[in-house]
Amino acid sequence: MWQQFMNVSVWVLVGAGFLLAISLTFREAILERFSRLLQRKEKNGPGNARLIIYWIIESILFVFVIVSLVAITMSREGAKAMLTSQIIETWLLEHGINITIIIVVAAVFWTIVQRFIPALIGRGLVKTKGESREGLQRRRATLKSIIIAISKVIIIIGAIMLILDELGVPIGPMLAGFGVVGIAVGFGAQYLIRDLIAGIFIIMENQYRVGDVARVVDTSGLVEEITFRKTVLRDLDGIVHHIPNGEIRVASNFSRHFARVNMDISVSYETDLEYAISVINRVCREMAEEEAWASRIKSVPQVLRVNKLGDSGIEIKILGDVKPLEQWGIMGELRLRIKKAFDDAGIEIPWPHTKLFFGNPLPQAPDKE
Repeated sequence: MWQQFMNVSVWVLVGAGFLLAISLTFREAILERFSRLLQRKEKNGPGNARLIIYWIIESILFVFVIVSLVAITMSREGAKAMLTSQIIETWLLEHGINITIIIVVAAVFWTIVQRFIPALIGRGLVKTKGESREGLQRRRATLKSIIIAISKVIIIIGAIMLILDELGVPIGPMLAGFGVVGIAVGFGAQYLIRDLIAGIFIIMENQYRVGDVARVVDTSGLVEEITFRKTVLRDLDGIVHHIPNGEIRVASNFSRHFARVNMDISVSYETDLEYAISVINRVCREMAEEEAWASRIKSVPQVLRVNKLGDSGIEIKILGDVKPLEQWGIMGELRLRIKKAFDDAGIEIPWPHTKLFFGNPLPQAPDKE
């Protein structure tokens, strides 16, 4: 049994190391998946249970890595070699110290990435014309998460390769084998490559960021995650949509630089339009002067024009610029205040209705003088 394990110890080390790297890289996603599978209440159950399961799996992978290293060392000394103090001392002097240095250097690089990458991103990003402070912060958060995730994978894979090289495992043929496998997989993964390329352009062109509200592939929602492969949106119903980047042809960002109040208010045909317009403008002006709303409004909303002579009423269009993500709250408050103001002023908001004439003559238009 031990002899068979030593014969495949290199591949066990590669497989366990690869899975351990994935576990460390996608820890949050794995924990979230465990919590969904457990389907328990949040009371002390799911959090502790998912952490325990995660730690058990991670510990098993770590043990496989250690045992594989021991098996590789023993196979170099011979299948029947015994773990004597001399062998352990020799191994530590020849390989153990170098492996420890590799691990320490990888940990140092990881610490540097975590501490200095956010600062470098913050200094390197220049505020473009029209970009709000909140938008710049969302841009920084998006780049930070992506760069840290890529750096983690590079550091872990690099450390594993250096350790294998230190143990005398020829990594050249292994890399060549992975390259051949990668080419073969690439022909069958055209959609994945398309998603990756599209994701790179989405991030480079700053089309949308984590925290923005966007519409992609006819789905609107809050952008919760952006990777090179997919975009994750959460809509108003709380439904999470995973959209491959390669499927995105048109991306609409509702929170870039500024947003706009764009709403239509209907009044009946008997209404004095000039009076109704003055009431609407007064309500908008009073709201914009209040401290709670003044910081959110860039330009005071006001009546733009009489937009439409509808079947049941006359539509009046209101426009105004506001801060990103504030348009829905401001429009809701304006509708509430305009309805109250119309009630106080006796202005009727129409509803669909039909006039019927049973043989009576139609009313005649007044003669022009």
